[in-house]
Amino acid sequence: MVTREDLESFLIRMDLEFEEIDEGMFLVQPRNDGPPVVVHHSPPLLLARLKVMNIPEGTELGELFKTLLVWNATDIVHGAYGLEEGDLVLTDTLELETLDFQELQASVESMQMAAASHMKQIKVLAGIGQEG
Repeated sequence: MVTREDLESFLIRMDLEFEEIDEGMFLVQPRNDGPPVVVHHSPPLLLARLKVMNIPEGTELGELFKTLLVWNATDIVHGAYGLEEGDLVLTDTLELETLDFQELQASVESMQMAAASHMKQIKVLAGIGQEG
């Protein structure tokens, strides 16, 4: 089983900036300008969460939800979009028993890439961006 120390070692190997913000909870900064990923060692699971954006109050969510569900089924390799207290988030849950470096790296990179590639359309669907 991957320990907290193993997780920290994986993050160092990924050559990413990170800080431990609570016992076993790491804030991992992306290489680009994207949002950070919170990685939480919570045996028997590793939880990864990336806040994509706040959903503005009063936003019509039908088309946004439909698009997110399609992406969850067709375009997201690791994790899924969801809502948490008014925030749009990407989350992934991995088993510590079988977790290895490559799986963690793929999860973090997949979430960051999905958020970056979908952001423009998400903002349009949430009514806070312009299409084009």
